[in-house]
Amino acid sequence: MSTFLFVFGLMLLVVAGMAVGAIFANKPLKGSCGGLNKLGLKKDCPVCGGDDDECKKEQERKAGENTDLAYDATKKDR
Repeated sequence: MSTFLFVFGLMLLVVAGMAVGAIFANKPLKGSCGGLNKLGLKKDCPVCGGDDDECKKEQERKAGENTDLAYDATKKDR
């Protein structure tokens, strides 16, 4: 039982470390080398609509604004 608790605690530390790293990196999450593009479904992506630079464009557009911490990425009237 102590081995299980040790491994469980270690895994919690690893996951917490990755979460803190993702928060402080302040970059949008990226997919793998394959993903929707490999399956031919990239154009149907509800977030970017097939545009690889959508996140970059949105960050540049929002750079000067003082907005909320989140927005609805599924709406195209941004």
